[in-house]
Amino acid sequence: MDDAVPAPERRVDLGDLDPCGSRQAGRRSGLALIDGGPVVGLADGSVRAFDDAGEERWRVDGEGSAITLAPFADGVLVGERSTRGAIRFLVDGEECWRYEAVDDVGAPAKDTRFFLPMVVDAAVSDGTAYVAARRYERRDERHFESAVYALAPDGELRWRYDADASPVSLAPFDGGVAVAYNRCPSNQDDGLVVLDAEGAARWTWDPDRSATRRVGDVAAFGDGLIVASHADYRGYRLLDGEAVWRVDLGRPEPDGDEVYTYPNHVAAGESGVVFVTGNSFPRSGRETDERHPNEQSAFGYTAGGERRWRAPVGGFCHEIATDGDRVLAPVAQHFRDRNRAVHGVRLFDAADGLRHARDAKGVCTAAALGGDRTAVVEEPVRYHDGDGAALGAYALVIE
Repeated sequence: MDDAVPAPERRVDLGDLDPCGSRQAGRRSGLALIDGGPVVGLADGSVRAFDDAGEERWRVDGEGSAITLAPFADGVLVGERSTRGAIRFLVDGEECWRYEAVDDVGAPAKDTRFFLPMVVDAAVSDGTAYVAARRYERRDERHFESAVYALAPDGELRWRYDADASPVSLAPFDGGVAVAYNRCPSNQDDGLVVLDAEGAARWTWDPDRSATRRVGDVAAFGDGLIVASHADYRGYRLLDGEAVWRVDLGRPEPDGDEVYTYPNHVAAGESGVVFVTGNSFPRSGRETDERHPNEQSAFGYTAGGERRWRAPVGGFCHEIATDGDRVLAPVAQHFRDRNRAVHGVRLFDAADGLRHARDAKGVCTAAALGGDRTAVVEEPVRYHDGDGAALGAYALVIE
């Protein structure tokens, strides 16, 4: 992508989709870039592959919604939110193998989307695909069952790590994988678990075991890890389970509703670290007219924890895409202000900050970035206090 003159857009219609509402209701789409072009996971569970000009190459059906995609070997790994919680390996439109997480995390307690087994993340390193799946249910309180898998290109299960906690992010690290857990209401009480090449816990870390939420995201950075903490709204650099530095990102404001914001995403490249924050929330309840000064922003830090820059993002990011020092943020609703002007895409550089921004009619919910190629999924949105019209359409945008 050229910073001054963006490449022409190619828009591909992805069909009909019920508009998003004012509030975020979770991921419905997924996206990956492979050698042949972008591959999109759709809200109906199907997967469609295109070339870089936007011409369809192949498609396969699926169940639930296909929300987690990652290039793997000579194909693409696809994770569903569905009754079976399927992990599928597709090559040129053919399903080579599948693994169904429902056999490990259990069947949904209710036949509604929120209770379906969910493949939350996938990351690939050195010929191994690491995949995290979870299932939620409500007993007397929240309860989760989850599994992290190490899978070979032929579908062999190399190992599995089970927990009664909610994984949200994976980062290949030191021959194994780091697992970020957001909620730990039961026996597994670590917000971060680093697994070795055999799937055994090497070391653990937690920002605050008394907190309802723990870790929001994790990224490998040299011989350590960068963590976005939901427990205390800070970012950390860890070496061998010890904090080397920490930075305040969304700590509660001292006046009024004492609003805070979560650091939801983190990326790390050779030039430094990027954190991305989310929505403002009050200390009590859910509603507030106040805004945290650091909400929905991106921050660049050096390896030593010194802030370089801050830039507005404008809305909520369901995910980010990374490629070296670059971070692509698909921007969805600012659900409190409901300002359609924030919909779009922001490209950041770890050293230099904002490099490019593009507006969108709908909300942007998934992104992929690789070399000089970018791809984004846009979804329609209808705000509850608007004129009733849907903004935007379900589309793949390739630059």
